[in-house]
Amino acid sequence: MKEIVTALASQTGLSQKDARAFLDAALEEITTQLLSAGKVRLGEFGSFEVKKRGARMGRNPRTGEKITIPAALLARFKPGVALRDRLAGLSEIPGK
Repeated sequence: MKEIVTALASQTGLSQKDARAFLDAALEEITTQLLSAGKVRLGEFGSFEVKKRGARMGRNPRTGEKITIPAALLARFKPGVALRDRLAGLSEIPGK
């Protein structure tokens, strides 16, 4: 997250403290919107949506015992057209 704050500060002329406050506020608002509306669209970047994952059977890796994993609500991200297009130009995974 530090890298994002540094880049935001550099690109906007904000101090790193103000850039961090802006990023924290933006992430908090995305979370608030997900909790109230269930979906947040961020232009052509993509969208976050609350999805339900059903209960399923799993296995305890230590004992091999079968266990029931309960249903859960999860936040899922779906990239938008602009992000998909930029990722399509990569030839390998960055940072590896």
